[in-house]
Amino acid sequence: MKQFIKSPLVKLSLAGVAAFALLQLVRSSIPETPAAHPVQVPQNVEHILEKDCYSCHSDQRKLSWFDQIQPGYWLVRKDILTAREHLNFSTLGEKAPAVQKSVLYEAVNMIQLGAMPLPRFTVLHPDAKVTPEELAMLKAYLAPGTATPHAPLTAVPVYEAMTPSLGSVRPEFNGVSLDPAFEGWKLLSVTDRGDNNTFRFILGNAIAIDAAKSAQVSPWPDGTRFAKIAWQRTYETDGLVHPGKFVQVEMMVKDAQRYKHTDGWGWGRWRGLDLKPYGEDARFAQECISCHLPVRGNDYVYTEPMTTATVVGEEVMNNGAAALPAGLPYQPLGWNPVTLYADPNLHTMSALFRSSAASPRSGTTPASRYSAGTVLALVTWGQREDPHWFGARIAGDPRSVEFVQIGNSGHAENYRRYAGSNLREVRATQEVAAQRIQFLLELKPARIP
Repeated sequence: MKQFIKSPLVKLSLAGVAAFALLQLVRSSIPETPAAHPVQVPQNVEHILEKDCYSCHSDQRKLSWFDQIQPGYWLVRKDILTAREHLNFSTLGEKAPAVQKSVLYEAVNMIQLGAMPLPRFTVLHPDAKVTPEELAMLKAYLAPGTATPHAPLTAVPVYEAMTPSLGSVRPEFNGVSLDPAFEGWKLLSVTDRGDNNTFRFILGNAIAIDAAKSAQVSPWPDGTRFAKIAWQRTYETDGLVHPGKFVQVEMMVKDAQRYKHTDGWGWGRWRGLDLKPYGEDARFAQECISCHLPVRGNDYVYTEPMTTATVVGEEVMNNGAAALPAGLPYQPLGWNPVTLYADPNLHTMSALFRSSAASPRSGTTPASRYSAGTVLALVTWGQREDPHWFGARIAGDPRSVEFVQIGNSGHAENYRRYAGSNLREVRATQEVAAQRIQFLLELKPARIP
């Protein structure tokens, strides 16, 4: 027996067992407290969250026996504490109901994109997998688009000057600056966000637009810049949903070297009319990365650019929305966007474009907002669900394109409409043409800072 114990291999094994036993005594606790302000949801929804999410995203301590074995326990503890910082269902109830739903929308997106629960977690905890039936129940509870949009704004000035000016806006804490040139960038996508009742223009600089046209988006090239501009959705007396109060502008800047610690992207967000930086310190960018992590296969970009270029594989480009016939007198998707709206009855969304680079201005008449020779184009699409973001709708198949030209006299003229499956020209009576001209001219330019 003594000879056996003296064996080097046995000594090493015994030392390993002793070290493993001692290791079990070295551990920091995982705090566990009663739910202070639990999320306010129906019982069937709470049951799903408790089964699939509470192990990491609550103040409850729910560990399997094998989770408590070192050194795995250290990894489990780190994951739980990190998860609680991002989302804690035990305290989410102290926030406003709209905020609670917004957080749940993000959670559902993470689930349907396969990012949550973490795949490595469900390997050892298969009961935490969200079944298709459970996911459908969560989506049914959230019911995107059923919330009432904000009430109409009164006396909204067109392009009211904001404070501070774009050139003096403070950079984000990670050094990303608000590029004042974004107002002249072209449209990549329009989004109707039923999850948080906002409209969004997603604009791209010349590098981004060229990359989308040539399908060079995997990855996007250095120098790419996106501007995502958000407004509250508001009902108007015409029964349509229009952009209301300006909410924020976000930027993504691609520089693989400068932002190598944040996966090649610089992130920035400026909120409100004073364009206040969103972050409290540079760590805010981790929130952006966490949100975009499920689409890292698309170089962290949720947006599907409206382009006829194609990419093999998963849905990356929005080819259908860009399918405007070459026979149209103009191709307005390359022009500057003015505003957008949605028709909740027809399930369509529309964007107004202008051919002139000059921004709309205040004027005594709607037509005087635009310089002589400007052509306005109203493109209307059917809406479809955004495959990358539950609760959002994006442009689908084109339904119609309407053109109006501003004459030298300051009046609008030359109304032309293209509609139907092939967007063929539809002759309008003089009365209908006058009504449509007036409608296009009275669309208020969305407030862009």
